[in-house]
Amino acid sequence: MSDNRVRRGTRRVSMADVAARAGVSMQTVSRVANGTDAVVPETRQRVIRAMNELGYRPNSAARALKLGSFRTLGVLSHTLSTLGDVRTIEAIALSAAAEGYATTLIPVHATSQAGMDRVFSRLQELTVDALILNMEAPMLVHAAEMLPPGVPVVYMDPDVPEARVIVDTDQAGGARQATEHLLGLGHRTVHHLAGPEDSRPAARRIEGWRAALQEAGREVPAIERGDWSVESGYSAGRALAADPQCTAVFCSNDQMALGLYRALAEVGRRVPHDVSVVGFDDTADGRGYAPPLTSVHQDFTDVGRRCVTSALELVRSGPPVDPQVTIVGTELIVRASTAPPPG
Repeated sequence: MSDNRVRRGTRRVSMADVAARAGVSMQTVSRVANGTDAVVPETRQRVIRAMNELGYRPNSAARALKLGSFRTLGVLSHTLSTLGDVRTIEAIALSAAAEGYATTLIPVHATSQAGMDRVFSRLQELTVDALILNMEAPMLVHAAEMLPPGVPVVYMDPDVPEARVIVDTDQAGGARQATEHLLGLGHRTVHHLAGPEDSRPAARRIEGWRAALQEAGREVPAIERGDWSVESGYSAGRALAADPQCTAVFCSNDQMALGLYRALAEVGRRVPHDVSVVGFDDTADGRGYAPPLTSVHQDFTDVGRRCVTSALELVRSGPPVDPQVTIVGTELIVRASTAPPPG
């Protein structure tokens, strides 16, 4: 009996059963099960209908042995709470689907190395062709030893020492664009509402902001921090709103910028007449702020597509001789939240 069968009631439904029900050959059923295009739509629908009626499901392991591929990419993400991560993962899933690949998502909530090791141990059981790791470098201390042998990996953190293939956004460059824009409007300096201390993107954005100020010979103010949320932007923004010397703020994401808007409004300071504000991410919400938010646009769709392209290239050609780093550029989108300083 065929390995490509599942149990239905007291017997196992075979590919031959599906072929008989649909009135086609077993080769046609195999083509439909393997997702190939060499089947006319009407026949494909008839085969799928027969599969559903009989409760037949292809055996993915047997199919992988035959084709040499699971047609699946694994994605590990340390958080699903930020808009940027969600949109990047969505882009990965859509790009993979366009290439005929499924996506297995594993959220990683481990906060200790032991917890991380348990997560990596689970990877040994995954039936994937490649992995995309959306995780911070400190969480990947033992990645080289714990990842499944022979499974290619795309990293989204350039600080991982053993990484051979990396895809990232130009976080520092985007922060520099935001800071230079505000300085160019005539502001004496630019304050920064940063993301969490343990966040790599937040650290990169701090680097770009600080470098732009230092190169311009301007004062580097003390950093206020939030946790990416609107609420944290409001809490941290109250200190900035109370500082009469603060006329320009670069926020590490759009949500915290919205919280800052509220903190400024509560003390009667207007955006941009009294304080100019720039965000990061260029979200649809930011465009709906009053006034619409100037923000650094990062192309989540392009990042996801490049992750998938890099992963599939690894599957087909193996690891590159030299490290391969892809940095996706950013663009400052100027709207109505920035203006020259008052007076």
